[in-house]
Amino acid sequence: MEGDTFSGLGNGAQVDNKIIQTFQKSFVQVQNILDQNRLLINEINQNHESRIPDNLSRNVGLIRELNNNIRRVVDLYADLSSNFTRSMEVSSEGDSSGKSGQKRNRPG
Repeated sequence: MEGDTFSGLGNGAQVDNKIIQTFQKSFVQVQNILDQNRLLINEINQNHESRIPDNLSRNVGLIRELNNNIRRVVDLYADLSSNFTRSMEVSSEGDSSGKSGQKRNRPG
């Protein structure tokens, strides 16, 4: 259903296809980094088990790379959170502007 506008998120808010594409791109980036981290962890473990000094020295750089990747994932998730919040606020503003005259009175 690519190209469709999604509804039902939030209070009936509609999410633009561009926003969905941005989220999907970010999730793909996160998954790629996590896949790379899995490979790094495997290599770090193999180097550690080998107990070869050169391999252990190499782990220093691999662990730094792993830490940097984790920071990138955290940053991507923070951006995703901000973008999602912003898109929901924009959608809510659109919803509330159309409902401003529909106030319900409680029986008293």
